[in-house]
Formats: sequence, structure tokens, C-alpha cells
Amino acid sequence: MSRFIARRVGYALIALIGATMLVFGLSRMVGDPRDLYIQEGGYGTSPETRAVLEKQLNLDKPFVLQYGLWLGRVLRGDLGNSVFTRTPVSRQIRESAPRTLKLGLVSWVIATGMGIPLGIAAAVYRGTVWDKLARGFALLGQAAPPFWLGIMGILLFSVKLRWLPAGTEGEGLAIRNFIMPAFTLGWLASAGYMRITRSAMLEVLDSEFVKLARAKGVGRGTVIWKHAFRNALIPPLTISALLLAGFITGAVVIETVFAWPGMGRLAVDAVSNNDYPLMTGAVLVFAVVYLVMNLVTDVAYAYVDPRIRYS
Repeated sequence: MSRFIARRVGYALIALIGATMLVFGLSRMVGDPRDLYIQEGGYGTSPETRAVLEKQLNLDKPFVLQYGLWLGRVLRGDLGNSVFTRTPVSRQIRESAPRTLKLGLVSWVIATGMGIPLGIAAAVYRGTVWDKLARGFALLGQAAPPFWLGIMGILLFSVKLRWLPAGTEGEGLAIRNFIMPAFTLGWLASAGYMRITRSAMLEVLDSEFVKLARAKGVGRGTVIWKHAFRNALIPPLTISALLLAGFITGAVVIETVFAWPGMGRLAVDAVSNNDYPLMTGAVLVFAVVYLVMNLVTDVAYAYVDPRIRYS
């Protein structure tokens, strides 16, 4: 097991190095990096200013050395200063990341708590009205765009009924502020959960060992939860960690609709303002989140299915 984990960690480190090289290389492929820092009201465009920027950005050194110096600063937590706000990028990320993490975790819990039980019920009661209702829920969840759901939710629950706030994080752990963003973000994922769980459960329920367990008189609950669900867990587990990573890194639309001050809005603002240091920091955080969640998924595979860790 330790060799399996060590091998996966090695793969993750290699992928992370590749991601940092790609992020750093893009700044050198689009033209003169100094142009990214020269904005209205900023550094100016005089030859002296460009010379100072060249030295600050280490553009007078070979590319490999530039990358090494930049990576060294990143490992020390120095992501540079924002071009637009002149504040450290690491500080902005520390302020925004917890907000997105809380929203992503709540949305993931909602999606998992709704999608997996619906998928199990649809498979166990296949062909019945419960199966049709679950599939209709999945169809609606995958067809309705999240931004439309968010806007309709604000119109109904905030404007018409005045039950919930229209947006923002609120003070402290304001549960009312989480309800609409979390459900809007989690509905699409719960529909995917339901479809994958149903397909996996149907495949296992039709297998020979399940039929043998039933023939031996094993109880219905034991067949469903111990024999069927455990063997059907790999496909939902695959998307589970990736969905959590997607919630954390891809909640751009939801954070925009509900004015949620998280990483998604931070990245959008960085792109709008041509703020390269902030864009770099956000992309690095997103890459690390995906790699960590992918590593967690690989390790969880090994615990769910022993054949994986011994292969």
C-alpha cells in the first residue's frame, strides 16, 4: 500500500511541476511580459521603467533560470503583487479561498446526499414511478443551466417571497446565505451522481454473485448495501472527488450570480483587469486542488477495491 501511495504522490508532483511550467511559460509566449504590468495609471512606459521591470522580472536571465527563481518564490508563498490593487496575491487568495471552500463543501454534501440515494432507489425500484421520478429529476438538473436556476431562485425566493437573501456571504456562518448558491451549484452534480449510481447499481444487481446471495436467502438490505452498493461504489467515487474540486475551482458562474466573494470571482476579475500575477496565483491554486483531489481519489480506490493496490 505504501508503494502504491508513493507512486501516486510522485505522479502528482510531476503533474504539478508540469502545471507550473505551463503557467509560467504562457507569460513568456504572449509577448513581452513587461506589457502586462504597464497599465493606465501604473508604471508608465519610459525606457527607464521598462529597464527596471526587466530586472525585477529577471528577463535578463535565461528562461530556465527565470522559471527556477519564480518557482522558488512560489514555494516560499510569494506570488507577487497584484497589478490592479498593488496588494500581495497570496493575501487575496487567503481571503477568497475559504469562502469558495465553504460553498464548495456545502454544495458537495447536498449533491452527494441527493444524488446517490436517488440513484440507489432508481436502480432498486427500476421501472416503477420512483425510477421515473428520479430520472426526471436528473434530466431537469442536467438540462437547466445553473445561471438560470440562480436567477430564478433569486426572483422567487428573494424578490417575490422574501425568504432568502439574494446574495453575498453574510456575516459569520450565515446558513440562509448558503441555501440558494449551494443548491444551485449542487443540483447539476446531483443529477450526474444519480445517473452514474443508477447505472452502476443496475450492473451489479444483475450480476451472478448478487443472484447467488439472494438465492441463499440473504436479506434485501444486506444485498443492496453490502453486496451491491459497495461493488458499485467505484464510479460514484470517481466523480465525487472531482466534483468537489470542480465546486471549489469552477464556481465562477454561481459566485457571479450571487455576488459571492470567492476564488471564482477573483479569477474573473483578474482576467478582466489583465492582472497576470493574480491570474497565475489562482490557476496554481486550482491546479493544486485538482491534483490533491485526484490523489485522494486514487487512495480511496485502493481502500474500496483491494485489487487496485495490489496490481
